[in-house]
Amino acid sequence: MVPRVETPRLVLLFSGKRKSGKDFVTDELRNRLGTHVCAVLRLSGPLKEQYAQEHGLDFQRLLDASSYKETFRQDMIRWGEEKRKADPGFFCRKIVEGVPQAIWLVSDARRVSDIQWFQSSFGDVTQLVRVVASEESRRQRGWVFTADPGPGNIWILPGWGRLLAKQQMIFSLHTKPLILLGGTEDRALGPQ
Repeated sequence: MVPRVETPRLVLLFSGKRKSGKDFVTDELRNRLGTHVCAVLRLSGPLKEQYAQEHGLDFQRLLDASSYKETFRQDMIRWGEEKRKADPGFFCRKIVEGVPQAIWLVSDARRVSDIQWFQSSFGDVTQLVRVVASEESRRQRGWVFTADPGPGNIWILPGWGRLLAKQQMIFSLHTKPLILLGGTEDRALGPQ
């Protein structure tokens, strides 16, 4: 575990397909809880920063949804997997260094190894949240089907979606993503 002033009281690991609204949901929760209490952490940030440094690329352009990022996407995925193979907690440790807030929202938990790292490092305060949106909503946000689902092939993960209550709760944020919280059944929701 990374030394810090305080350990988190709650760590929520968010997963969902591309353009499902994970960033919207985590940003909205942080705004409602307050930045003094809640931090949004993104695993893709340190990955892109390290990749840009090692390959002489523009880090800021890798952060947006541009064609620039897409040009390097597959190689970045390969490179990131090599880093994780050598050290499964490499990117996880980078995002939690020095985070003082009590609630952490990890907006892009795509790999079982990332989830295992948080669970082993922070135990029962780590919970899993799945953000779901219809294909139509995702298309309206710019999603286009590709045969290669990318790195996050989480099909079924035991305990996915447990959060704060045992009964199934479904929250709809108007036309925004649907967040499934709680429930006792795991669901196969497809690749990321």
